[in-house]
This record gives sequence, C-alpha cells and structure tokens, in this order.
Amino acid sequence: MNFRFQHIEYLVALATIPLIVVLYFQLMYWKKNTVKKIGDAKLVQALIANYSPINFLLKFIFFALALAAVIVASANLQKPGARDNVQRKGVDVVIAMDVSKSMLAEDIKPNRLERARQLVYKLIDQLPNDRVGLVLFAGRAYLQMPLTTDHGAARMYIQQAGPEVVPTQGTIISEALRAGNSAFNSKERKFKSIVLITDGEDHDPQAVPLAQQLAEDGVMINSVGIGSAEGAPIMDPATNEYKKDENGNTVVSRLNETELQQLAGATKGIYVKLNDVDDAVNAITKQLSTIESTVLDDNAFRDYKSYFQWFLVIAFVFLMAEFFLPERKWKAA
Repeated sequence: MNFRFQHIEYLVALATIPLIVVLYFQLMYWKKNTVKKIGDAKLVQALIANYSPINFLLKFIFFALALAAVIVASANLQKPGARDNVQRKGVDVVIAMDVSKSMLAEDIKPNRLERARQLVYKLIDQLPNDRVGLVLFAGRAYLQMPLTTDHGAARMYIQQAGPEVVPTQGTIISEALRAGNSAFNSKERKFKSIVLITDGEDHDPQAVPLAQQLAEDGVMINSVGIGSAEGAPIMDPATNEYKKDENGNTVVSRLNETELQQLAGATKGIYVKLNDVDDAVNAITKQLSTIESTVLDDNAFRDYKSYFQWFLVIAFVFLMAEFFLPERKWKAA
C-alpha cells in the first residue's frame, strides 16, 4: 500500500528547519566572540566550567526534531485502507468561480461574490452522485480542488474563496476554461461540464475559440452571469474606498452577458442570469441531467488510516528530552 500525506502542502514548513540550523551556528559564533571580549581566557573558562557544549547541541537537535515531527503530523501521513463496495453514477463538474475584485460589487446583495457562494453551495447539494472540482480565477486561474466526491471539502474551499487568493486581477475567462479542462480525463469525450460563474467584465477574445475546442472534447459549458447591466462601483477592501481609474473617476463594473451566452451556446450548454439562486440551480442541474453518466471511482470511497498521532508522540518525547536535559555537565555520583 502506498502512503500519502493528506495535506502535503504543510510540508513546506520543513523549510524552517535549515533556517533554525543557521540561527544555531550564528548563536554559537556570537557566544565564541562574546567570550573573547570578556577578558582573561582562563578566568572565563573557570566561570563556564560547568557549561556543556555537547548538551547544548543535543537540546537544539531535540528541539529541531520535535518541530519537524509536529510539521509532519500536521500533514497527516495516511495509508489507504479497504475500498467500500459502493458504485455511483454521475458526471464530472468543474465549477469555475470568478473571485476578482469586481465580484465585490453590490448590485446584487450582499455582493456578487457572496451570491456566487450561495449558488455553489446549493448546486453541490444537488450533485450528490457527481464528482466536483473547483477553479478560482481572476487575472489568472488555479485548480483549487481536483475532481472528487468529497463535497464537504468543496464547501470549505468555496467558503475561503476571495480576491486575495488570486493576486493577479482581471477576468481572464480563457484561463479558467483551460484550468477546468485540465481536471478532466482527456481520454473521455463526454460526462464533462464546466459551470462558469462570473460577471464576465473583461472581454477575453480567446474564450469563445477555446470553448469551441472544448466542445469537440465533449465539454459542456454552463455559464452563470452575476451582476446587472447598470453595474455598480467596486469597493476595495484594502482601502475601504471605491476603485477609481487613472483619471480619478469611480469605476463601474457591469455584467457582460453576450460573451457568456456565446460560451454556453458553443458547447450546447445554457446561460443563466443569477437573479434567483434556486431557479439558477434548477436550470443548471436540469441541463447537466442531459449529459450521460458514467460509473465513478473516487478516493472518497476509500477509508484512510491516519498516523499523525505517532508523530505527535515523537514530538512530545523530544520536547521532554530537551526540557529535562541541562546545559550543565553531568556530575559524577
């Protein structure tokens, strides 16, 4: 059986270990220079006669090992267990959600982004037999969550979605479509849909030609437009002021329905303007039901045994050893 880390991204924190090693050597260098500056070498040696450099080194090693064990524990090493004898039929749905700052416009209350979250929550609830993936995009797009039947994880990612997760601003729809398509099985020519949720503010000339290519691969794009034709100013959470252009005029963000309609039409999907969340969810799920379903095989059906507690025990042992080990030399009995 292959082992895996549930949160492998947490292992990045192991980079702190070399850093504290460098700090240790800097501390030893500082101590050595300080001893030289104090005065007579024999007197200094007499004053620190009971000090044990070896014990000090061991205390540092114990601390570093404890820290490493805690980091590995947080990543949660797992071993796959038995697979449940459960079969589900469904389709693969990638939700591509716009998190650009224009989604903070309040022409839809409380704002476009929050209404998009409400839509996704309800949509996921209506897709119990389908695998769901998540792409967050603005000026760039990121596959935030690969296809999975673990809908609880999807809800967690949606809750944390906001402009801060994609530093590059803008609304590059073609990037979102590419990222969404990368989540699908390239060998399949059906069972695939991208649900694109955006205000479509920035026109992307590459989006429609790309949608036509995706249609040939069996991808259906169902687009959801959020916003109004009249538009609304964009509140910048960093400054708590409305966004302004280079001339000092308040920027008004407007819904671009035309492009979203073209994307859906090119892939035999539908376009829905988000006025009522329930109506939009019903329209999308009805359209998704026209896609043939396939038997899904997903890690959500496999039970994993976790081993994080063993690393916490190891960390505790090393911390206790560091705590009780004195910096002084051991005295002979």
